[in-house]
Amino acid sequence: MHERIVQGILNGERRMAARAISLIENEDPSKNKILSELYPNTGKAFVVGITGSPGAGKSSLVDRLLTILRQQALSVAVIAVDPTSPFSGGAILGDRIRMQEHALDKGIFIRSMGTRGSLGGLSRATKDVLQVFDAFGKDVILIETVGVGQSEVDIMKYADTTMVILTPAGGDGIQTMKAGIMEIADIFVVNKADMPGADRTCSEISMMLDLSCAKQWRPPIVRTSTLDGSGIEEMFAAIEKHRLFLEASGQLQKVREARIRRDVLDLIEYKIKNSVWAQVYGSESFELIIGRIMSREMDPYAAANLLLCSINLDGLGLLPAEKTMLE
Repeated sequence: MHERIVQGILNGERRMAARAISLIENEDPSKNKILSELYPNTGKAFVVGITGSPGAGKSSLVDRLLTILRQQALSVAVIAVDPTSPFSGGAILGDRIRMQEHALDKGIFIRSMGTRGSLGGLSRATKDVLQVFDAFGKDVILIETVGVGQSEVDIMKYADTTMVILTPAGGDGIQTMKAGIMEIADIFVVNKADMPGADRTCSEISMMLDLSCAKQWRPPIVRTSTLDGSGIEEMFAAIEKHRLFLEASGQLQKVREARIRRDVLDLIEYKIKNSVWAQVYGSESFELIIGRIMSREMDPYAAANLLLCSINLDGLGLLPAEKTMLE
């Protein structure tokens, strides 16, 4: 069945792409085969991350940006990362509702996904879905994060261009003085620029950039308003300018190489964690050790060392052919 899904994605079948994404979200065992076979056909899409504080107008900006991208005859995918429902575990579809104008456009694929408890704003599934959309033939992939504040920095690891959306008089001036989300921006967008305080917010961002270490790329500050569409074309121009800078300076290759390094290490950590969890949690020895810790016969540190000694890392399921590749 996975061969049919892979071929369908490469042929541009939306139903097969949607099926693959569902399998990824549900941690279906076939997802690894699908992603492995799709991987040779990836690396062509340009990924733009849109992040910022809740209520900054990210979804409305994405909606406006989609119109311009389609005018450029670009095929676009949107991953709208929404809060996870505490009942179903799925995404609360707030962002998709705001993009209904583009729902029938076959050149746009919008998918809402939940954070699933990820403190960095992106779940493992979100990262895998990027590969599906890339192989599906999308020219541009937009990732709109949920907006969780300072901890939401994972987006910089998976976007070629990261836009941080701020608003006047929304407390964002304070954010300019903090480390974290303000340091990941390739482009700053001051949305709702028709509101009082826009000049001050822009000045504070500019001051922060003046104080930071000199870089080859100085993030531009773009003012936008989704009410009348002002500044949207300038925002698109800033994205294009950053893309050209990355390509001309060779930074795009370096960014993507660093992304691959992180992805491989993340996958190793993910597989080891799952293997350890499966072997330890709920086992008879684990429960006995917990009892000994409770009675103060053993401390947690000694218990962890003891359990580690009992773990069989061959349980990771490395195939003989894969072992041969490492030799």
